[in-house]
Amino acid sequence: MKHIIVTIGTRPEAIKMAPVLNSLREYPKDFKVTLVSTAQHRQMLDQVLDAFQLEPEVDLDIMRPNQSLSESSARALKGLDGILGDLRPDLLLVQGDTNTVLAGAIAAYYHRIPVGHVEAGLRTNDLYRPFPEEMNRRLTSPLTRLHFAPTVRARGNLLREGISEDRIFVTGNTVVDALLWIARERADALPQEAKAVLGRGRRLVLVTSHRRESLDRDLDQICLALRDLVQSFEDIEILYPVHLNPRVQETVREILGDTERIHLIAPLAYPAFVQVLRAAYLILTDSGGVQEEAPTFGVPILVLREVTERSEAIEAGVAKLVGVKREHIMREASCLLNDHEVYAGFARPSNPFGDGRAAERISRHIKDFFESQKE
Repeated sequence: MKHIIVTIGTRPEAIKMAPVLNSLREYPKDFKVTLVSTAQHRQMLDQVLDAFQLEPEVDLDIMRPNQSLSESSARALKGLDGILGDLRPDLLLVQGDTNTVLAGAIAAYYHRIPVGHVEAGLRTNDLYRPFPEEMNRRLTSPLTRLHFAPTVRARGNLLREGISEDRIFVTGNTVVDALLWIARERADALPQEAKAVLGRGRRLVLVTSHRRESLDRDLDQICLALRDLVQSFEDIEILYPVHLNPRVQETVREILGDTERIHLIAPLAYPAFVQVLRAAYLILTDSGGVQEEAPTFGVPILVLREVTERSEAIEAGVAKLVGVKREHIMREASCLLNDHEVYAGFARPSNPFGDGRAAERISRHIKDFFESQKE
């Protein structure tokens, strides 16, 4: 029996790893699976663990108030190094591009443990956008043995960087697996705030914006654009679950705190968030995960970033990259809110990121990997 450690540290990692964890546990004769949490984001991570009924066997609890990137990375590396040294697994699975991912890959390298990287190969080719995620995933790739690329484009990025073709597997993105499961199992989870907006007969605009690289100036521009929108369109209301980062909270509440028809709420539990995605008329986001999720429901997405590593949605015609300038956001959102033909061109349920079977493929590739070692 092979021992696999699955690591998570943030809300998106938990969402995207939950289907993989459940799929691996369907092979009890082949795999022993240990879930290790660094708790890089404590409160928001716990919401997701509850939604998927997951409980880590190991919780490193590295989160500290106002810690720097270096401090969180050092704590993650030290904690994971100890766990890998004690448990000596046959494979470490990491997901995405957080500090936990890079720390896990480095620790595994030190212990000569192979790494499987879920959602491998995403690139913007700008080290500071997104920051620090682009650097984290680029440095993780050379340390990885099994690259689970979500799309053909991601596979191409890895090939261009010299990763051997036989180490790359196109699987789809596991977030689609998670989304479809939650949408089906928790159809009753629409929060009261969203129900109230719809009950008043207004169009619901969902906003998520929290990227680290936006905090100095761009988030101000985004918030001012949101204020412009509600002042220009009396039939919309904005629902904005505000990230717990204190700098995000301060900026958003200072600019939008008293604005009529903009509802600043706490981060939603994942089942509730999925149902808001489904109910929204329009989504404005700088979140990578939301860019992957919303196409399933045919909700148009305006991406509040200068570059995106998820251009598949843009090429599919269900999303548009609008940047972070106030006037650009206002212009593009107004176009979708005013022009029904333009809106209809975006509002097509078509998800280029997966079909809901990514975790199944990943488990099968892992099983094949271990089988090949016997030969």
